[in-house]
Amino acid sequence: MLLIPAIDLKDGKCVRLRQGEMEQVTSYSDDPVAMAEHWQSLGARYLHVVDLDGAVTGIPKHLSHIEAITKRLTIPMQVGGGIRNTSTIRAYLSCGVDRVVIGTAALQDAEFLAAAAKEFPSKVLIGIDVKQGLVAVHGWKTVSSLTPQQVFESVKDLPLGGMVFTDISRDGMLAGPNISALRDAVDISPFPVIASGGVTVLKDVQTIQALGSKISGIIIGKALYEGTLDLKAALEMVASAEASRTSC
Repeated sequence: MLLIPAIDLKDGKCVRLRQGEMEQVTSYSDDPVAMAEHWQSLGARYLHVVDLDGAVTGIPKHLSHIEAITKRLTIPMQVGGGIRNTSTIRAYLSCGVDRVVIGTAALQDAEFLAAAAKEFPSKVLIGIDVKQGLVAVHGWKTVSSLTPQQVFESVKDLPLGGMVFTDISRDGMLAGPNISALRDAVDISPFPVIASGGVTVLKDVQTIQALGSKISGIIIGKALYEGTLDLKAALEMVASAEASRTSC
């Protein structure tokens, strides 16, 4: 299971939002590349980067920043936010990105998602962002009438690389993850699940890890920037737990 530091980009800066609200933003660094190198130096084996401006406008705004990060790092990264066509996917993969996360377009353009998954097998993840049990789109601004289960049913036969599940109400709040919703997602998802939203302390990581091997990763954002969770300690804890499980 991967512990994945998150880098959210807005106006060229590393920021964190509260519940996805663009107006409730805290800036942590003017240098995304340096921040990515920092997480790598602490032992991160993967990064999660989001183009927040792209998520809202539907047009990627930080390709140059993302390309600069890939050139300086030795670890892989996945990118989401504003990915609405295959040319954008090609651009990201060509500049060194390992995988892309498709949210809004995955729900509103089934043909695009199917074509993307088939052209880039295992390189496309679907982003399921949930608010009060329903899936949200357009940078979390609009709540659809779809449940996660309906989405999973519609994409289960595609060669996707996994699913990023985010509880919007917990994101950026340092209030702990929604374990009940995450457990439901694990039970019904046809793909490996990356948990996102609300992870605050080491105990949260333990609780999510206990949901089983279908959890392929945990995205951690504000907790790292605010210091409520130490990345090195979390990595050591996860490695120890997996070593114990393997030896049993």
